[in-house]
Amino acid sequence: MPLSIYADKIYSNFMTTKLLWNLTLIAVLSAPVYGQVTPTIPVFVDGQAQIVAGFSDPENWVRHDLWVETEFDSDMDQQLDRMHVSVTRPVQTDTEGLKLPVIYVTSPYFAGVAPEVPGSFWDVHQELGQESPAHIHPEVTRTGKRPIISNSHLKKWVPRGYIVVHSSSPGTGLSQGAPTVGGLNESLAPKAIVDWLCGRAKGFTEPHGGEPVTAYWSTGKVGMTGTSYNGTLPLAAATTGVEGLEAIIPIAPNTSYYHYYRSNGLVRSPGGYLGEDIDVLYDFIHSGDTAMRAGNNARVRDTEMHNGMDRRSGDYNDFWAGRDYLNQMAPMKAALLMSHGFNDWNVMPEHSYRIYDAARSMGLDHQIYYHQQGHGGPPPMDLMNRWFTRYLHGVANGVEQDPKAWIVREQDPMDAPTPYTDYPNPAALTARLYLSPGAPGHGQLTLKKSNKAVQETLIDDPQYSSTDLAQAHNSANRLLYVTPVLEQDIHLSGTPRVTLNLASSKPAANLSVYLVSLPWQEGPKVKITDNLITRGWADPQNTTLRQSDPMVPGQFYSVSFDLMPDDQIIKKGQQIGLMVFSSDNAFTLIPKAGTQLTLALKDCLIEIPIVGGSKVLEQAIDHPER
Repeated sequence: MPLSIYADKIYSNFMTTKLLWNLTLIAVLSAPVYGQVTPTIPVFVDGQAQIVAGFSDPENWVRHDLWVETEFDSDMDQQLDRMHVSVTRPVQTDTEGLKLPVIYVTSPYFAGVAPEVPGSFWDVHQELGQESPAHIHPEVTRTGKRPIISNSHLKKWVPRGYIVVHSSSPGTGLSQGAPTVGGLNESLAPKAIVDWLCGRAKGFTEPHGGEPVTAYWSTGKVGMTGTSYNGTLPLAAATTGVEGLEAIIPIAPNTSYYHYYRSNGLVRSPGGYLGEDIDVLYDFIHSGDTAMRAGNNARVRDTEMHNGMDRRSGDYNDFWAGRDYLNQMAPMKAALLMSHGFNDWNVMPEHSYRIYDAARSMGLDHQIYYHQQGHGGPPPMDLMNRWFTRYLHGVANGVEQDPKAWIVREQDPMDAPTPYTDYPNPAALTARLYLSPGAPGHGQLTLKKSNKAVQETLIDDPQYSSTDLAQAHNSANRLLYVTPVLEQDIHLSGTPRVTLNLASSKPAANLSVYLVSLPWQEGPKVKITDNLITRGWADPQNTTLRQSDPMVPGQFYSVSFDLMPDDQIIKKGQQIGLMVFSSDNAFTLIPKAGTQLTLALKDCLIEIPIVGGSKVLEQAIDHPER
């Protein structure tokens, strides 16, 4: 046997013996002393909480419900409202005295919602600036019995060493009070639950009277998450600055009810819910005590909302400002991981970005996850796990140094985002494109501004959808301006802004603007990103949001507004198109056809944030003169 092989064999035997000795030593040290039980504790690998067998059997979970007393009386019964809460926790929190952090989810939906019946939404077929016709108000039949409010998130978080807590929002389920759809009580209700989890608020076994209940099993570290309305409420709680709410992961949250039901002064429905408004949502969630509903309806829906929502003008007012969480962020301390889809046309992507941008400017710990799909879509589990592990368990996993932006590229699965330094991409610079005539066909988008005084006119006809208008080679009902064919991919990252100098034939008009990728494609394999880049809507009467002034027919007005934020790679071979039309039959009010909008082209432009800016865009455009 060669000496080297002999030496290797000796070393191998030595290492095997050493390994066996280490394993034996670990076993001895880990073995319980007679009469003692080895404690079950959370386990962390690579900065993430792992599934622990001792926490994983639902048969060994402790479940109970209670009511937490708040600091408000929103149903005006002369008693502080109590919120219905359910708790699911590992049995070791009782048998071993284990304390764990909490994942908390709250919602107005847990006890059922009102049916969508004919006439329950506003009729959008009306002239602009007129009073909307009345609609009916369906009632909710409450579902579910105590003690289980919801089973969401249990399988995900309890086995990883968390307690999961659910609560019903004010005026829903077995929670007392009145729903307000963004009112102060919807922020103070989850604050009260966090206060209770931290030992600062009172809990009881019953909605009235009852024995005290304490959260002796809580570490006082709380994280919140949820989707849509359930994602709005973590932000609402965080804006109170409540101590103990360490981190939130809002998914597709509605961060401003004005921005949900209005757009730049225009009455606009959320995608898929034409005719919905804030009072419709109030009816949809009002599943609380039937004996309190009439009073709640009279105070909240039929007085506060009726007087404040203003479907006639679409103006931003104090009612809407009070339901805009951007205005309430100063006390916020929680670390923010935001999640949204760039093609969410229900709760549009601006909702997340406006809050993310504010959190960044405030110096809060922040990350954002964007995907290319529609409404909903949580971050991948490893992102959520690292976030909660860091801020709730206190494991120093370096999440603060991770990339700030995680964006799913167009062809990639939702759990494979591409990391970027931040959003928008720091390399994105504004490229300006100007309009050249071509109606009723396609005009041009060019990098050079023309000083020729050219005007082009469209005629509003709501029977045609945005897809119809984008596909049409010629149309009197829209104006469409396109770049030459791109010679290379273009990476758009940020918020495009459009400026239009326009005149209307009537004192009021809808204004809809789409940024599209042409040629428009059809078929079952076509993704939304193959056609639509982004879009926006505005009221030309309203340049301040606060005050609408009827337009003088034929007089030109300059209108500037942001489209929805986006991050999209527009492929080589496509053309970028700016489409301007009036009524959008999927989103806006629908007046009678015939309103004319005229653009003065030399004073119109679109500003697009492009990675590399104008230089890259210029290189990509296939100029005909070459």
